[in-house]
Amino acid sequence: MKILLTGANGYIGRRLLPLLVEAGHEVVCLVRDPRRFELPERLSQRVQVAQGDLLQPDSLTTLPTDLDAAYYLVHSMSGHDQDFVRAEQESAENFTAYLDQTTARQVVYLSGIANDQDLSAHLRSRKAVESVLGKARHAALTVLRASIIIGSGSASFEIIRDLVEKLPVMVTPRWLNSRCQPIGIRDVMHYLTAVLDNPACLGQSFDIGGPDVLTYKQMLLGLAAQRGYRRLIITVPVLTPRLSSWWLFLVTRTTFSLAQSLVESLRNDTVADPRRSIARVLPHACMRYAEALALAFTRIEQNEVISSWKDAVSSGVMEQNYMDFVQIPQHGMLTDRQTLRFSRPPEQVLRNIWSIGGRRGWYKVDWLWRLRGLMDKAVGGVGLRRGRRSPTDLRAGDPLDFWRVLVADRAGRRLLLYAEMKLPGEAWLQFRILPHSDGTHTLEQLAAFRPEGLAGRLYWYSLVPFHFVIFKGMVENIVQYGAADQATAES
Repeated sequence: MKILLTGANGYIGRRLLPLLVEAGHEVVCLVRDPRRFELPERLSQRVQVAQGDLLQPDSLTTLPTDLDAAYYLVHSMSGHDQDFVRAEQESAENFTAYLDQTTARQVVYLSGIANDQDLSAHLRSRKAVESVLGKARHAALTVLRASIIIGSGSASFEIIRDLVEKLPVMVTPRWLNSRCQPIGIRDVMHYLTAVLDNPACLGQSFDIGGPDVLTYKQMLLGLAAQRGYRRLIITVPVLTPRLSSWWLFLVTRTTFSLAQSLVESLRNDTVADPRRSIARVLPHACMRYAEALALAFTRIEQNEVISSWKDAVSSGVMEQNYMDFVQIPQHGMLTDRQTLRFSRPPEQVLRNIWSIGGRRGWYKVDWLWRLRGLMDKAVGGVGLRRGRRSPTDLRAGDPLDFWRVLVADRAGRRLLLYAEMKLPGEAWLQFRILPHSDGTHTLEQLAAFRPEGLAGRLYWYSLVPFHFVIFKGMVENIVQYGAADQATAES
């Protein structure tokens, strides 16, 4: 089958793509910016990358029309206003109009369980999108409604993990007593592939969930038990949704808009309705909550996190084209350039560059980097808590603490980062290893800042004394890190 996959850069899309290819399908990945879509070599023969923006219908006119099916995986938990609702509706309408010009027989949409009467804005938006997609003239709609998805890199899992690992005692809002039916990401993948071209699933909506119905409090305590922690959770009625959102934002790695959306949605029970259970059509033994947690931690420990909710930029689903910044501007820039010549094997230094941030840290006065992250978090920025997808691997589009990876060219020995922190301007940080004819190499580290007005210039010059210590120390420590261990191993 020829399948169009929207949201191919997202948490679900990245995991679904290889499964579709391995099943023998030809897949067209719809992305807004092909530059941030890194396609594994093993998939390239059966995958076509197409550029388009669902908010710009003209950009969809060049997409293929000879489709058999499509997956609609475009949605966000980062918006929280009428603009977000309108954007989601408009995207679905444009997609449906395009779908009507194709030969697609089916469209599959992953939505949220919405069985309460008084739904949050996000769950109402999901149902509205279902209605729009259901109006397609030829493509029968299949809807899978899920509650909390548990898997390495999922937003729900990471937030629960943050709360449990950081807070021995939690004073929490009443929504922790709401009920949900968590489902493992592996089981979500099973259902997404099993409904494809299945006659019994055409024109149908199904609730999907694991065997456990739990309150959010029970989920937190379940993860604590899994990790061997003892935690005390106290629920109080006085925490308003806004206070609860700030609490989540400050304690976890989530953005404030995502925290706000989650808090609003968590007031609804998200338990599968037996009358809409997919088990009637596709019997399948889903993992229990504890099993899904164990698998997620195993993947993390083995550095096999395929995708993460942090892959989306902080501004949400309708993100800026940040890959436009892959070239550092030449004019109007303030820069700090550090170089250091070295004789050790360049791959060892490159390995240190590729391990920067996250648990490894930034190689010099890490407490200052953490302080800068706290300051960023305090003003609504992403802070340092996003960490890394993998401790040793980087790819274009990855989040890296409060940076975004623009270029991760290991063969060319170049790493370029773009700042997503709150700044009075724009900032880049670049690392390059340059060869010399005598067999030695130079590590070049370039910090570049394009200030916005007087505030931007004052910001940069106020940090110059710190730059002298931080940036000079960084380049030295990146070159030297692990050299003693390597020498000992070789002796």
